[in-house]
Amino acid sequence: MSTQGASTSSPSSSSTPRWTYDVFLSFRGEDTRKGFTDHLYNALKNKGIWTFRDDEKLERGKFISEELVKAIEESRFAIVIFSINYACSTWCLDELEHIVRCKKEKGLEVFPIFYHVDPSDVRKQKGTFAEAFDKYKESCKDSIEKVETWKSTLTEVANLSGWDLQDSNDDWNLRSKGGVLQIFSGGVWHEVEFIQHIVEEMMKKLSSKFSRINKNLIGIESIMEELIPSYLNFGNNVCMVGICGMGGMGKTTLARVVYDTYSDQFEVSSFIVDVREKSEKGDLLQLQKQFLKESLGKIDTAAIWNVHEGAKIIKNRLCHKKVLLVLDDVNHVNQLENLAGEHHWFGSGSWIIITTRDEHVLVEHGVLKIYKPIGLKNNDASKLFCLKAFKNEQSKEGYTHLSQEVVKYAGGLPLALVTLGSFLIGRKIDEWQSALDYFKNNPKKEIFDILKISYDGLEEMWKEIFLDIACFFKGWSKFEVIRILENCGFNARIGISVLLDKSLLTVAGDIEELGMHDLLQEMGEKIVCQQSCGELGRQSRLWLFEDLLHVLENNMATNAIQAIVIRNRKAGFNFEEFPEVFSKMSNLRLLIIDQLHLPNALNLPNGLRHLSWKYCPLKCLPSSFQPKELVALDLQHSKCEYLWEGAKCLGKLKSINLLMSKNLIRTPDFSGVMRLEILGFVGCTNLVGLHPSIVQLSKLKSLNLNFCKSLTNLPSLSTKMESLTCISLFGCSKIKKIPEFKGTMESLLQLILGLTAIEELPPSSIECFDCP
Repeated sequence: MSTQGASTSSPSSSSTPRWTYDVFLSFRGEDTRKGFTDHLYNALKNKGIWTFRDDEKLERGKFISEELVKAIEESRFAIVIFSINYACSTWCLDELEHIVRCKKEKGLEVFPIFYHVDPSDVRKQKGTFAEAFDKYKESCKDSIEKVETWKSTLTEVANLSGWDLQDSNDDWNLRSKGGVLQIFSGGVWHEVEFIQHIVEEMMKKLSSKFSRINKNLIGIESIMEELIPSYLNFGNNVCMVGICGMGGMGKTTLARVVYDTYSDQFEVSSFIVDVREKSEKGDLLQLQKQFLKESLGKIDTAAIWNVHEGAKIIKNRLCHKKVLLVLDDVNHVNQLENLAGEHHWFGSGSWIIITTRDEHVLVEHGVLKIYKPIGLKNNDASKLFCLKAFKNEQSKEGYTHLSQEVVKYAGGLPLALVTLGSFLIGRKIDEWQSALDYFKNNPKKEIFDILKISYDGLEEMWKEIFLDIACFFKGWSKFEVIRILENCGFNARIGISVLLDKSLLTVAGDIEELGMHDLLQEMGEKIVCQQSCGELGRQSRLWLFEDLLHVLENNMATNAIQAIVIRNRKAGFNFEEFPEVFSKMSNLRLLIIDQLHLPNALNLPNGLRHLSWKYCPLKCLPSSFQPKELVALDLQHSKCEYLWEGAKCLGKLKSINLLMSKNLIRTPDFSGVMRLEILGFVGCTNLVGLHPSIVQLSKLKSLNLNFCKSLTNLPSLSTKMESLTCISLFGCSKIKKIPEFKGTMESLLQLILGLTAIEELPPSSIECFDCP
């Protein structure tokens, strides 16, 4: 859904009419008012279809009232319920005559329902319809022309497509004329299903209503059908609904469509724009005064000195009025507390619509119904872009491929589609290609500025987390990203939750894969580049191999570089010629690299907190490697034969992973890494022994030795390993026995011994699990 679309005009005018009612119901009161008509009216109303039916107490006269005439003329559709005594009422026949006149003169669409009457009886005036007209021959001798007009209108309407509910078995179907598709051929149906089908058909026919209210819309019909009545309904309850999503997604446009479509159905209506911006300028009191003036007309707002008083007046003066209030671009719960504090501030049937980028604001205020626009699907996105770029829903000849590229780049974001379409209109093909190449690395300013509002409102730590995810971790599992970021000293769990609330991140799938819109990712990368004024050596994050190579070849590295993540290199690259590759990166906290050959005299900064170096080619880590802040060491598929000689003091190290490091022969001395919690040596097929110091690791939780096929024995596990919860020896085929457990080891929950040569367990291991 967005702000551009094809226009639709009425049959009788080039301008769009403003309908007061969606549907006018014509019916014989004594036949159906208390039953079928009442049920149909409520079903239509509950679906958001504004329906007129005459009041049972409406004074009857010789002619239909001006109120009914006006209602017919201001309705888009008319449903005529032909029942057994319909023709007995001259009022009904006059009403039908005016309906047919409006059909011809104003384009009113008319649909008959044959409620337990034969359509041919209506069309040919047989049965009770014939009896009624026999009486009119006597009572209306001076108005024969009038009677003939009634007959012709009955015949005309009875020949229109409509619905037929027969007495026999409650069979019903959609009648048609002229080859119109017959929806149902019959069957046993109750009136409930019959009414439900009529409502569904009217919803389809009314779908274009929304684009008539605002001609410049694409995709609005399906969104409105979902929003009403699932989120907004026409009952007596006060509906408070949030529309939440990233910037440029069309939240304000959607709220405006709802407001324009339904505002005339409320006693009071007010659309308050830019709540965030005005509140930040200290104008929340002015917003209250604006709301009160629009709601109450003449009111002395000069006497309202503070927001507390303003909130009190709103609550007291509007609690009995049916209000439609839109609060656009809210970013703090204080704004809601002072403009729409509680449901009971407003009268029955009120709608309060709040647009925001921050879902937590809605949750904090107790808003239970939250609608999240997801952007335009490809077909609608293409239409919107083409309407802006070509003034047509189809692209020009020769521009189709480039148009598809732009639509793909925009990712369904209405703001981007409109902005880029407006920029490219009238330009040549080569200019299009040049612009597209440019925007892929330099987001358009209008788009960038709108998206960046959400980023600017973040706490500093949340900003850093967002930039890390934008540059490195899109598509990674939430669990893995939290682990890495916490290793780097961030409060990642709450940080990611905040980013999700503010529509800057998404999660999907069983592994909760982190995602974000491509343009948000591009914005994050652009912010990093802007922070360094375009100097790669001063860029806080490097994620492209070419950029890292450029920094090293030109000796541009500085202490501004905080994180480097370069993955999935198909072939190794040798950095031996840059022996001081990291020496100038004194603030480097995160290094994740694959298949890169770094100098043997590795000189990593002491501040490094997370090192992941897959396919590390070194036989061991150099003695100069002393990163005292290191929390995680991940050397999967490495060539290491051992990690280090002697004891190495890495007092903050919590995790070591050497998965599939098949050259590893022995584990290191653990006496200098007493905070270790996780040890993984899965698939280290040449590992023959564990250093005895392992039994001193009091914080170790998990020891995974799966498929260490050369391992023959384990050291005796002591009570000092009080935190150990899991020991896995699966596939350690040479292990024939496990040692005695020295103590109860109360935390141990799993001892996995599948595919080992172990034949029996020592009594201490059985006692450890408190087995009978």
